This record gives sequence, structure tokens and C-alpha cells, in this order.
Amino acid sequence: MHPVSIPVTDFHTHAFPDTIVDHAMEHLSEVDGMNAYHDGTLAGLQNSMARCGIGRAVLCTIATKPDHFENIFAWCCEVCSDSIVPLPSVHPADPFFQEHLELIAEQGFVGTKIHPYYQDFTLDDPAYRSFFAVLERLGLLVVSHTGFDAAFPDWQRIADPRRILRLLERHPDLRLITTHLGAWEDWDEVVRHLIGKDIWIEISFAFGRIPDARIKRLLEAHPEEYLLFGTDSPWTDQGKALESLRALGLEQKLEEAILCTNAQRLLSEKGSAI
Repeated sequence: MHPVSIPVTDFHTHAFPDTIVDHAMEHLSEVDGMNAYHDGTLAGLQNSMARCGIGRAVLCTIATKPDHFENIFAWCCEVCSDSIVPLPSVHPADPFFQEHLELIAEQGFVGTKIHPYYQDFTLDDPAYRSFFAVLERLGLLVVSHTGFDAAFPDWQRIADPRRILRLLERHPDLRLITTHLGAWEDWDEVVRHLIGKDIWIEISFAFGRIPDARIKRLLEAHPEEYLLFGTDSPWTDQGKALESLRALGLEQKLEEAILCTNAQRLLSEKGSAI
């Protein structure tokens, strides 16, 4: 392990309010067919972070319906701290998306999380140009699920690398962060269309799905300043993901960029929550 002065940041984590956590975890475990590595509570995430030496987590929420914003926003206001950086979620079909995105920015949150599958939209659909234009204008980070999704076995192409490029061509100043090493289970297309470009890539849920040697090649071929560490906790073990990254044998500067310095830059540019 290389010594660093900046806390390791996991840029892709999940937890749920205590009032809904049991139902949410049961449902997601059933539809995704995946095991959870903590109980889905905020305390479970914090305990995992403490065990693994992760100093900060970006907490992703998902508004699966437009009217979910208020409850999600209130919870994000409640749980934000120096170590937990929540991303309140706005549904792209929310009729009040502009007001809600402006509220997120006004309250000092760094960005929002979107998920084309769970929110039922196609990433480059022209119908949502206004939604992305507001995000672009406000300078908010947009963490998006990209690639396929295990809960949707018909393998719809609604968040694939070609659509990512079309979205960014339309909104060149959008601060989009693609998850799962660019596009989950679509890594050949990631190589063709994303690797080597100035596009943010977070690496969760890639270890164990493709060979480590290939992950290393992809990371080394991408601009160093556009890479982030993420785990999608609780759906992967944060400690094992951290060990897997460190076992790649990356150069120290690249490893530190992925684990610490890139996230520090992104989060300090907007400040962290309230």
C-alpha cells in the first residue's frame, strides 16, 4: 500500500433510510440475484468503511419515481457529513426537475445520481435535453449507471458507450461520471468508444467479471485524471475491491489518482454537502 494523505474515496456506494432498508434490500437482492456485504443501512456502510480504511463515500440514491425527490432530499440533508457525501436523485421525468436540481446546487450538494434502467429512460433520448442542459448549466456531477444491468436480463442498450458519446456531444460541459468501468458487461464497446477520451470512469463491479490484467490495461490506457475508485457497496465487498485494485501493481501516481486525488479534486470543486 502506498501512503497517502488524502482519504481513500469510494465514489459509488448505497445505503437506505432505516424505514425502508429491509424492503429495499430484499427487493434488490431478489431482482439482481446478488449478495449484499452489509445490511444496507448507513451504519452498515460506515462500519464497512472503517474496516477497510476508506475515509469517504459518495452515497448514491435513485428516485425511481418523480415524486420520490422530497423524501430522498430530506434524508440526504440528514446524513451528509465529512465522510458521507450524498447525491440526491432527481427523476428525469420529474415535472419540477429544474427547481429540484437548483435546490440541490443551492444546498451545496456536489451532484445527482441517475439510473436509466430503474428510471426507465434512454440516456441519449432527446426528450431529456432540458434535464441535462440544467445539469450542465449548474455544473453538478452526474453519476450514471452505464452499461447493462443484471436486473434487466433482456440486455437493453439504453446506457451503452455510443449513447454516452451522443449525450456528451450534445452536452459537452456535462460533468458525467460513467460507472462500472465505463459500461457494465459492455467493455469491448468501452474500449472502442470511451478509453483514451476525457470521460470520467468509475471502476465498480468490474473485478471478478473481467480478468485483472485487462482491467489494468484499460486503466493504464485512460487519462489518469479521469479515473475514480468505486465499489457499488453493499453489492461488493469494499475491502476486496480495494485489495484487487492495489494488487494490479499500478504506478503509485495512477493508484493514488484513482483512490484519492481525483475524487478530492471533483468534490472540492463543488464543496461537499451542506
